[in-house]
Amino acid sequence: MNGYEAVVRALQQARPDGLLTALRGAVTEYFEALAVDLLLADYGMTSLCHVTEPGEEPSHHSLFNSTDGRVFGSQERLVEGFPGAGRSVVRLPVSVRGDRTGVLVVELPVVEPDPRVLGDLERIARVLGHELLVAERDTDLYRTVRRRDRLTLAAEIQWDLLAGRAYECPEYGLGAQLEPAYAIRGDNFDWSAGGDHLVLSVTNGMGEGIEASLLTSLAVNALRNARRAGIPLADQVALADQAVYAQHQGGLYLDVLLLSFDQTTGEVEVVDAGSPRLYLLRDDAVAHFPFEAQMPLGMAEDTVYTTQRFTVQPGDRLVFVSDGVFEASGPGADTFGQRALARSILATRLLPAASVPQEILRNLSGYRHGERSEDDALVVCLDWRGKV
Repeated sequence: MNGYEAVVRALQQARPDGLLTALRGAVTEYFEALAVDLLLADYGMTSLCHVTEPGEEPSHHSLFNSTDGRVFGSQERLVEGFPGAGRSVVRLPVSVRGDRTGVLVVELPVVEPDPRVLGDLERIARVLGHELLVAERDTDLYRTVRRRDRLTLAAEIQWDLLAGRAYECPEYGLGAQLEPAYAIRGDNFDWSAGGDHLVLSVTNGMGEGIEASLLTSLAVNALRNARRAGIPLADQVALADQAVYAQHQGGLYLDVLLLSFDQTTGEVEVVDAGSPRLYLLRDDAVAHFPFEAQMPLGMAEDTVYTTQRFTVQPGDRLVFVSDGVFEASGPGADTFGQRALARSILATRLLPAASVPQEILRNLSGYRHGERSEDDALVVCLDWRGKV
């Protein structure tokens, strides 16, 4: 058995809360590592937090001005040699299908590691990402590590509702982020990657606290239930609308933008049931993409929804935002969505889709001069490449 296979077997046989212990033992034995560390990104995507074993002190450092943060952002391996100490430090991104989880750090007793060893460590980092994803079903450890602060109950419900925060495939790349990360209420996003279609929803919830999160949870799960039944897009929204209305009789409702992308043709079906907005970046120009808005989900009984259509082109970037972004106020009379949002989308055009939402939200925070918003802020970025 080679080193890679031995480490993979150790991870697969480890307890859900014992992945770090198993990883350290196997990498130390088969690769002669001097140290092995695992860092996970926090919910706010601002810090990298150390996974620890019993007796070790938890710690964290910035995602934006650290070497580990550079590896996380670039998703590229980094090797630093220290000739005076006769060792090197290898940093590797840990991710699953583009959803960035953290960074694996391995210290080796050589200045220039063998390329085969580096290749094995990269494959181990990819396997580790999948094992962490599976382990989170059975232990709270990794979710606890990722918390720089206490999540509100509403935020707990919202984060557990998400499909992920990024996804990559040959046809497109996705990235999304919610703020305030530790106290979100009703905004949400969801996607389903199929063989021929991508279905994406952006939800702008109504209300405060637990009431808002429960309303969004009902709507998102109703949309999933209808989608998995294989019914047309407009009927999916109609069924979710009926579910919300049956529960709240029009007293509570929420906005949803639901889209289905044909990966072969680029044709998009849309149902706009409320306020989330789409901005299109094409040929270095940003334009608000208006749809004919229909009734929000749950506002009235037996609402009939219709689809609209447009076509995306390879190279297009689509940025979806909730009203907490485009209606945010700053020092002047303009809202963020009037001019600053388009500038932010242009300024981030060279970043991958997974990095764009966090940067736009950072620009939004600067626009508000750090003042706390009373509304959730949601950004979803889709880079469309189409069939190759």
